Amino acid sequence: MKLHVRHTTDYRYTEPLRYALQMLWLTPQSGPAQTVLFWSLGAPEKLFAQRDAFGNSIHSYSFVGQSTDNVRWSLVNAAGQVETLGVAEFTDDGTLPHPLFFLRATELAQAHPKLADFGRRFVHPLAAPGTADLSMLLALSQGVAGAVSYQKNSTNVTTTALEAFQAGAGVCQDQAHVMVAVCRSLGIPARYVSGYFYAANEPDLASHAWVDVCLDVATRRWVSIDVTHGCVIDQRHVRLAMGTDYNACPPIKGVRQGGGEESMAVTITIEPV
Repeated sequence: MKLHVRHTTDYRYTEPLRYALQMLWLTPQSGPAQTVLFWSLGAPEKLFAQRDAFGNSIHSYSFVGQSTDNVRWSLVNAAGQVETLGVAEFTDDGTLPHPLFFLRATELAQAHPKLADFGRRFVHPLAAPGTADLSMLLALSQGVAGAVSYQKNSTNVTTTALEAFQAGAGVCQDQAHVMVAVCRSLGIPARYVSGYFYAANEPDLASHAWVDVCLDVATRRWVSIDVTHGCVIDQRHVRLAMGTDYNACPPIKGVRQGGGEESMAVTITIEPV
């Protein structure tokens, strides 16, 4: 499937902006599950490209206002076309962090005894150390989606996996964090994935999150699972970036000086070509 994506982030400020530094995780890469046909980024200032520790393509820009400037808004645009291939299982490049790295605790997806107890309901007692069974992981993902029901605006970007699990509600980001944290609680490497999801009847999920879970540590074999939909990824998914949790690969992250109160409006459209 070929999908055309447009992603606009519009920032507005109540006072003049004096300084800003922004990092963008808004550039998909070609890989086993997709081929990027073309992609472009637009920002208020010149963009500088680099790769982060997880192999993601990221860009940064900075703005320095003069005393006479009265800048009260900024716009970031991302757009392009991606051919999705629906490949869910893949082997990591040897340059990426070892799978065991993704067992480490992070602020938003920490292992916890309550999460381990929940996860053990789905684990085969004879599973070999360092391996995971796909059918078990799919059952676990469906269990997580049942325990943390999708509820728009029920959480925010600082909500932890344990908080969402105990509340019993969240959005795709929270469901992904809970899945990652449960896997880590069971000794299974897992990581957070950001991306886009095409569904004409689910526009709220255009900006989406899912997980990579390691099937075999020795061979660096992974599978991508959409917890919200309880399935492996397919041609509806466009992968943007991955990391230990949301904080490692948000669409945009930065700091600023001035500007007063900030408001942000995000618009994402995804259309088949």
